[in-house]
Amino acid sequence: MIDLPKFNNKKLFEQAFIHRSYLNESKQKIESNERLEFLGDSVISFIVSNNTYLKYPGFDEGKLTNLRSLLVNKKSLANIAKQLNFGEFLKLSKGEEESKGRQNQSLLADCFEAFIGALFIDQGIEKVESFLLKVLLPSAESIVNKNAFKDPKSLFQEYVQAQKKSSPTYKVIREEGPAHAKSFIVGVYLGDQLMGKGEGKSKQEAEENAATEAIEKIKKK
Repeated sequence: MIDLPKFNNKKLFEQAFIHRSYLNESKQKIESNERLEFLGDSVISFIVSNNTYLKYPGFDEGKLTNLRSLLVNKKSLANIAKQLNFGEFLKLSKGEEESKGRQNQSLLADCFEAFIGALFIDQGIEKVESFLLKVLLPSAESIVNKNAFKDPKSLFQEYVQAQKKSSPTYKVIREEGPAHAKSFIVGVYLGDQLMGKGEGKSKQEAEENAATEAIEKIKKK
C-alpha cells in the first residue's frame, strides 16, 4: 500500500474529495472539487507528457499521444483511486451514496485528478511528480513491453471489421455539469444497438470510454 503524501493544508486535502452533489446537503460554506479537478487534469497531463517524452526518445508524436491517453484515461485513474481507497474519503449526497457513487469510475477518476491538483497547490510540481512516479507512470513500461498502444476506438473498430459489420457510430446521449466543468456521456452503436457508454470531459474522451466498455462487454461474452 502506497502512503498518501501528508498535506500542510488539511482543507485542501478535504476539498479534493467533495463531490458537487454534497454541497446541497452541507450546512457549511464549502467548495466542490471541480476546480481542483480542472487543475489536476492539466498537471497530470504535463508530468506524463514530460516523463514519456524523455524516457522514450524514439517514439513519434502519435505513439506518445496514445501512450499518454492510455495512462490518463478514466479507467486508469479510477483504478489507482481504488487502490488508494479514495472512495472512502469521498463526500457525496445521499442520492450519490445510494447509487454506489463510491465505486463509480468517473467519480473516482475525477477525485484522483482533484487530489493531484490539491497536492500541486500544497507542495508543488516535484512532490506531484514523485507521487505519480510511484502510482501511475510505472504502467507506461507495461504498455510499452506489451506493445499495447492502440486506443480503445481503434481496437473496437478492428473487432467490428473482423466481424464484417458496419462501422460503429458515436452519439452524445447527454451533457452534464456547468459550462466550466461540462462532462459528456456518449454511446457507441452498431446499427441501433447500444454497445457501450462512456463519460468524459471532452467528446473524444467519452468516446474512448464508451469503446472501452464495449470491448469489455465483448470480452465477457
